[in-house]
Amino acid sequence: MHQAIQQAALDLSKDLAPLTFSAPVSHTYNPLEYAWKPHSLYLEKYANSKKRVLFLGMNPGPWGMAQTGVPFGEIPAVRDWMGISCEVDKPADEHPKRPITGFETTRSEVSGRRLWGMFAERYPDAKDFFADHFVANFCPLVWMADTGRNITPDKLPKAESAAVDQLCLKHLAKIIEILEPEYLIGVGAFAEKQLKAAIKEYFPGDKRHIGKILHPSPASPAANRGWPHVAIDQLIEQGIWE
Repeated sequence: MHQAIQQAALDLSKDLAPLTFSAPVSHTYNPLEYAWKPHSLYLEKYANSKKRVLFLGMNPGPWGMAQTGVPFGEIPAVRDWMGISCEVDKPADEHPKRPITGFETTRSEVSGRRLWGMFAERYPDAKDFFADHFVANFCPLVWMADTGRNITPDKLPKAESAAVDQLCLKHLAKIIEILEPEYLIGVGAFAEKQLKAAIKEYFPGDKRHIGKILHPSPASPAANRGWPHVAIDQLIEQGIWE
């Protein structure tokens, strides 16, 4: 099963490669290229069975998946909880203010620390979490301005974001087809919107549950006020956790 998802990721990476992006984007990173080793290992270890719940994020954070190749890839969570740590290469065009140092990175990915921390507290053994859950990102690309500022997919010009969305929706549909999750949960409103779009386009009439939890980003005031408690309550309300 994980081979099919690995191939889908490789296909997505190949399809995205020709796309170009206008100002203010100055650099684009694709962790599926330079951080393929840890990403592939993540899929091999944890995308190897059908799942009850699929969590979907937006795109890599500069200190998370951009460094580790794993969605929301806070390094201690990936290295110590998931047991993944391996060599990460450099992107072809590295931003001088956003170097890729892989598992040597000392900065924390706060969203990842919160998300994986919540999961690890409930499931001290990662295998128990991944028995029924999986976490993916909608888009694997990271966009940066010349200042090093992170640019999220929703801030791209519509023509450019439409090309990305089309390819990423196709990939998302493939993940859903392979893992057959009962619950589709967006980590934030953007991801929930993409889940709804994928079901509408690729699985018309499908009645499986689509919902969301509050995004754990420190940029969200609500997330800075006891985020795990809010997210857990949302999962319980949707019948996903007890």
